[in-house]
Amino acid sequence: MQCPRCFWLDNRLRIKRPNTPPFRINSAIDELLKREFDRYRSEKQPHPIMRDNDVKAVPFAHKDLDKWRANFTGVATVHEPTNLYIFGALDDVWIDDEQQLLVVDYKATAKDREVSIDADWQIAYKRQMEVYQWLLRQNGFTVSDTAYFVYANGRLDLDSFDNKVEFQTKLIPYVADASWVDDTLHKIKETLEGDIPSVGSAAMGGPCDYCSYARSRTEMTLQSIQDKS
Repeated sequence: MQCPRCFWLDNRLRIKRPNTPPFRINSAIDELLKREFDRYRSEKQPHPIMRDNDVKAVPFAHKDLDKWRANFTGVATVHEPTNLYIFGALDDVWIDDEQQLLVVDYKATAKDREVSIDADWQIAYKRQMEVYQWLLRQNGFTVSDTAYFVYANGRLDLDSFDNKVEFQTKLIPYVADASWVDDTLHKIKETLEGDIPSVGSAAMGGPCDYCSYARSRTEMTLQSIQDKS
């Protein structure tokens, strides 16, 4: 969905994009939120954020939940038309009064304004949700189109740190559309079985920063070699 060339290099030659530093605080918040919602899951009761936002649901209890949350297993399926093995590790699942599953994702940040999912780059968050919905449906579950972001925002309006960061947590509903997933899997299959895609504009708009950097770095290296010779 971003850059077919980067995708081909990663999956065919294991040449990966440079990694970003790990977001340890975000990971800690994810883990704590999972424990928090698991308490209500064991009690079969709604979390207060559900009641406050009039969401008629409770955390979903399932024998495979730990597997669905694990990074290298997740919710998985084999897409029969392409024979691609697709999986994704989700944060949480709720079940509503109509026995539909609600996909939930935890997010954390620290901004001096209210959080939202309206920025262009957050399309990745939305696609992530849609893949989870698609995967659960492939596993035979009835899944609501409505998903939820539990978005924790670190407060910047306090006078001091005092060895703690306070958060304001917002529940953001998102009406998802996973209809793009199947066609994209066919494109993935075609890309992987073809030659390396050319350097061009990234699918998300504008040139791919990684490809542009790699090309410029190569040109500079070749020029330096030529100058020395």
